Amino acid sequence: MLELRPNCEICDRDLPPASGEAHICTYECTYCSDCARELMNVCPNCGGNLQPRPIRPATAHRPNVSLSHHPASDKRRHSKWSAEERRAFSVGLKDVPPAER
Repeated sequence: MLELRPNCEICDRDLPPASGEAHICTYECTYCSDCARELMNVCPNCGGNLQPRPIRPATAHRPNVSLSHHPASDKRRHSKWSAEERRAFSVGLKDVPPAER
């Protein structure tokens, strides 16, 4: 089950569970849509692609399956990458064909 991390790891923007602005990789690194776009939808940590994070329903449509039964994480995470390192990463991606990102 996804943690539904509460913030963008780069800019610290709040990303509540119902936010359509959250993007994640397969390791659940979490970024807002602006930072994901800056990273060309590639996670700087694992190199995997970033996709919109699914939204867990607030109301149970099946027994015990909802945000109230499985709440989002409240542990905030922050990137270890400096702004300069992220810029260099993004610049390097510009020469990589989209199919290979």
